Order: sequence, then structure tokens, then C-alpha cells
Amino acid sequence: MVKILDEVMSLIPEKADISDSYFEGANIVLYTKNKEFFIDNNGVIRDIVNQIKKRVEIRCDPSLVMNEEKAREEIKKILPEDAKLADVIFDPQRSMVIIEVEKPGMAIGKSGETLKEIRKKTLWVPLIRRKSALRSNIIENIRHVLYENNDYRKKFLNSVGKRIYEGYKKDRKKEWVRLSMLGGGREVGRSCLLLQTNESRILMDCGIDVAAPEGKEYPYLDAPEFDIKEIDAIIATHAHIDHIAMIPLLFKFGYKGPVYCTEPVRDIMALLCLDYIGIAQKEGKKLPYSSSDIKEVVKHTICLDYEEVTDITPDVRLTLYNSGHTLGASMAHLHVGEGLHNLVYTSDMNFEHSNLLSPAATKFPRLETCIIEGTYGGKDDKPMSRKDSENYLIDVVKNTIKKKGKILMPILGVGRSQEIMLIIERLIREGKMDKIPIYIQGMVWDITAIHTAYPNFFNPRVKKQIFHQDYNPFLSDIFKRVGSQKEMEEIMNEGGPCIVMATSGMMQGGPSVDYFKNFAPEKNNAIIFTCYQGEGSLGRRIEQGEKEFNFGTSDKTENVEVKMEVHSIKGFSGHSSRDQLLNFVYKLNPKPKKVIVQHGENSKCLDLASTLHKLNRIETNAPKNLEAIRLR
Repeated sequence: MVKILDEVMSLIPEKADISDSYFEGANIVLYTKNKEFFIDNNGVIRDIVNQIKKRVEIRCDPSLVMNEEKAREEIKKILPEDAKLADVIFDPQRSMVIIEVEKPGMAIGKSGETLKEIRKKTLWVPLIRRKSALRSNIIENIRHVLYENNDYRKKFLNSVGKRIYEGYKKDRKKEWVRLSMLGGGREVGRSCLLLQTNESRILMDCGIDVAAPEGKEYPYLDAPEFDIKEIDAIIATHAHIDHIAMIPLLFKFGYKGPVYCTEPVRDIMALLCLDYIGIAQKEGKKLPYSSSDIKEVVKHTICLDYEEVTDITPDVRLTLYNSGHTLGASMAHLHVGEGLHNLVYTSDMNFEHSNLLSPAATKFPRLETCIIEGTYGGKDDKPMSRKDSENYLIDVVKNTIKKKGKILMPILGVGRSQEIMLIIERLIREGKMDKIPIYIQGMVWDITAIHTAYPNFFNPRVKKQIFHQDYNPFLSDIFKRVGSQKEMEEIMNEGGPCIVMATSGMMQGGPSVDYFKNFAPEKNNAIIFTCYQGEGSLGRRIEQGEKEFNFGTSDKTENVEVKMEVHSIKGFSGHSSRDQLLNFVYKLNPKPKKVIVQHGENSKCLDLASTLHKLNRIETNAPKNLEAIRLR
């Protein structure tokens, strides 16, 4: 077996004076003591990349880089003032400097000229990061965790690379691919899929069903095929509790491998998991894991951009594609072996232009199996259009304002809330809605702050607003953060109309439940559901028309009678409708030979699988939990 580092070194000229070589995941990093070679290698590295088809980066040996204080001053001189420098953070183990600015484009310069000058003058490798327009404690904390553990990260990434490149011998007679449903089979919640090959074990998502009875909320991690010691990689497709809440538990169990996701998913995932255990603690429940386990997740993330190809095991290559669901949410394309099998796990996806994001991608290099969601895959799932939903929302808000009532929108912290914020901001700016305060409580504010750090994930219209018109709708003065119990009580007691957007979306705890108790008895108020309400959740019960609820314990109960108006607007969903799911499969390029339907209630998964089979004449399946399917 040819060791790839030896192969790379054999292609490097002796004058390069390479002092060290490391893996950073699937990437190869070379450290040189030749300053001239670092500044300009005359295409040597490019030629090596073309030959071995792997990413190779050259950095200056840490012993030669400019002193940190001098380098900081030099960077300040080189950067244009318009870039609005926020912070400079050094990673001495890797000869890298992270430069946080408000305007990355200005910091990079035309054709990267500013970055080239920083490299030349300081010998550090500059990495530009956008500062969130709204202050985000979670982003600051995550970056702090990464920076303070950069020595550990260097060793960890090197170990990941060794696993990818060493020890694999291809034997076509023994090659196979199998998928096991450890959660999300004919249900919405606790998504968890295990992909096995003769060489690799990859876990795709690991969530919780917050609406399930105790004992049935976790994935089947006691399944015979699941062994935590054998897992090579975890893929976190997007940051919703039903897909990522149990990833820290895996680290508590002893997992020390990589978690692949986009940057915004990493940040929001950490925030959601912290919020999840925070709510559990307040409710006196046993915590499944601690904040230190969440910190371990952050330390082990490897972030990818959309359509960035990387090896994650000796026989599996991963590419993330936009799923259109939430900020940074992705579909995972897995290329197994050398053309043995190609599959796409869509996870949650939206095949429609939303007010915030572009629709899910449909074009892939190769594709044999598509694992698709079926949340709204039933024959009766025909929600109103986004335009009709906007009009409905305007009517409800206008009528409630006229009656001087208050509106509660129980909302998922990620995705739906930010889209609705954009809609309301636009309607008020265009004079189609009275200017009233929009109170944001729970994680919604923090997650919105994360959105302002990653505008490059938005659709072209919103990006144009931010980048070319220098207008960020999330910074509008109509949005008011609710940060304390006192502020919350003031909103409940004040007389004027307002909109309250609060988590949780299914009303399984969180401030939305407290607002509901206060708003429900008043007929002039309204509640608007815009997200999926899981079976058994408080939100589903209200949506279905229950008019009386008891809260509290056996010692003290609180009776709440529902007199407020109840509205459900499904057209803002981050999930595809049935017609969109059918159209997505029709538009897939290339056409898959097999479609597996999951993440939907039993009847919806079966119905969608049956319809896809009839329309496309392809093999379909809707596996139950604990079922395994041989893909190859």
C-alpha cells in the first residue's frame, strides 16, 4: 500500500525544505522552512493536487512566522478600514491567523490580493471570518473552544486523516452496502440512520422525539449492528432537535471521531443542545448528557461548504448539498468505493424558493439510491402556497391588531422563525401591516444572530439586500429581544397589540407555553402555528381543537380555558409538500434506481413510496425502525 504522505513528499522538490507533514481530516498540510516556497511555489502544489486528486496546502514552519504582536499590527495596517476589523486570533500550532471582520469581501480584496499581502508580510496563513451583525454569545464561545483547543484539534484532525488513508485494501468480492433505520422509520422524530460497508460505519443524524412517551424518545442505539467503538464518522445534516439532540450522548458513551456538518449547523446544534438540557434541568428531568459533552461535539466537528468533496473513511466520500430546509441544512451525498454505490440522504428538505433560502439541489455526479423524507408525503397533504400563506398571515394579524389583541407564534428556533421575521419586516416596510413590536424570546434571537454571521447561505434576493444594498432585514428596530422573566411579564400585562415569537414550536416546554397560558383565555388574542406539531404534543392538541388544559403537578394545578383564535398556516413549512416531493424525485439527475422513504408518519411514508413506485417505475421502500436494507 502506497502511503499518501510518502507519495506527496516524493513529488516535492528538495529546495522546498519541508519540515513536517500532517493530515487535517482528508486534507494534507505541508510545513516549509523555505519562505520563498511558501509565498510562491510556482505551481508545484497545484500540480500535486491534480495528480493525486486530494487537497494539499502549504504553510510556513511555526518557527519562522512573525511575532504575534507585530503580525497583529501588520494585519491592521494591511486591512482596509472598510473591512471593519473585529478581532485577530492566532493558531500558532498551525501557523494560521483567524481575522474576524464585518465585511469579508473587503478583507479578502480583489482576487485575494489583501490575503496574499498578509501571507507575504507575516508568513501566517490568514483565514477570514464574518462577525455576526447581532452579537452571538454562542459563536464567540464556539470559536473560543476551537482556539483554546487548537493543539488538540491538530492531533485529532491528523488521526482522522490517518484513518481515511491507511489500512484499506479494496476487494470487490467482499464489498457491500447496508442501511439500518435506528430512528425515523415511519415516524417523525429521533432520526438516526446507520450506513455500513465492509470497511466503514457512518451514522447520519442522531436525534430525539420530544413528543414521544418516556422510553421511546431515543434512537435504537441498543440495536445489534450499532457499536459506538466502530463508528467512523457522524454526519449532522441540520440543527433540529429530532436530528442532532443525541449526538452529545454519543460522546458521553465514548465516541471520539469526527462530526461533519456546515458551520451554521455546528453553531446552532451547540445552542439547541444546550437549550435542550437547560429545559430538562428546569423541569427536573434526568439530563442525558452535560455541557462538557456538547463541548466535545464542537471540538470534533469538521465543517464543510456546500459541494465541497471530502473523504470521510477509506471507502466513503461525502459531499453536502443545499437542502433548502434551514440555515446550512444539507443533503448528504455518499460515494461508496470506487463507483460501487452512490446515495443521497435528503434528511429534511424543501424543494421550493422560500423567503430565506434557495430550493434543494437535484443534480449530483452519480446516484443509485435516494433516501427521502415523507413528512408531508400523504395524499391529503396539499398545503396552501407560500403566497396564500402570507395573505392568510396578514389577515390574521390585521384582524387581531384591530381588536387590540396579541398574537402568539410558537416557533422552531431555526428556519421558520427567521423566514417569518423577514416576511413581517417586509410587510411593515412596504406599509402592508401596521408597525407593532415583534417580541423575540427563547433561542430565536440567538439563532437569528447566528444567521447574521452566515448570509452567504441565504437565497440570492436576501444576499443582494445585504451585500449590495447594505440593508440587513434582521436588524430592523421592530424586533425586540425578551431577555428576562420581568420583560416577559410586562409583555403579558401591557395592553397594546404585539406579536410574540417564542420557542418551543410544538409547545413541549419553553416560553411559548407560558405565553399560551396567559393569552389563551382572551378571545381577542390569537395563536398561529406555522410548524409541524408532533403527535401527542401540546401544540397538536390545541391545533385539533381541545379547549381546556390542566398544567402543573398533583399538588398544584392550573386550569387554562382556550378562548383565543387558533390558526394553522402550513405553507411556510421548511418541508416539501407531497407534490414537491414527487417533483423533486422527477427532477433528480441522474435518476435513482431505488427510493427509500422515511421521516414521516406510517401512512404518509407508505403512500408516498407507493406513488413514487407507480409514477417512476422504480423500486421503493418505507422501512420501519430496526429494519435493514441491503443497498449493494
